[in-house]
Amino acid sequence: MLLLVGLGNPGPKYQGHRHNIGFMVVDELVRRHGFGPWRKRFQGEVAEGTLGGERALALKPMTYMNDSGLSVGEAARYHKIALNDVVVFHDELDLLPGKVRVKTGGGAGGHNGIRDLDQHFGKDYRRVRIGIGHPGHKDLVYGYVLSDFSKAERESWLPKVIDAIATEAPLLASGAKVDDEKFMSRVAFLINPPPAKPAKDDAPPSL
Repeated sequence: MLLLVGLGNPGPKYQGHRHNIGFMVVDELVRRHGFGPWRKRFQGEVAEGTLGGERALALKPMTYMNDSGLSVGEAARYHKIALNDVVVFHDELDLLPGKVRVKTGGGAGGHNGIRDLDQHFGKDYRRVRIGIGHPGHKDLVYGYVLSDFSKAERESWLPKVIDAIATEAPLLASGAKVDDEKFMSRVAFLINPPPAKPAKDDAPPSL
């Protein structure tokens, strides 16, 4: 069984925040792949379905970001889900806006949700890191992540990223590194497709 976790903060106040891109992605994934309705469980909201032929549970912790591990750990232990079958979608300051990378383990990189998850659950789960860019100075980070995406972001890269991740998410089901790499490649292609080649003029040259 897969556990697909979107990190964010609950409530309409936080809905459009950069820190909530994990919620946004999981919402679209659940909609796109025909999961069941959201219901309250494991100190969060869960929806059940299948992804890439595997039974899957989507989870949005309602514990607030800094206590995400409480909800994720409870769900994983109840369903006896292995670490490699846990996929966490979250915002990443250290990636340019719109860049998406899959990583297993490693440090929290200053992300409080990831730090709490590591403490309650272990580190060797897979992370889909979704770049939101950095405001330029560490003193600006708090206000940056807890503010809404700008109008320009919402009209440019943000919907493309959410759509691409939801579209290619079935590749994450196998847990194989080669499929994680394929997922990254396919997502990058959908976000920034190469320009169309100009049509060749098949008409004979004029004399």
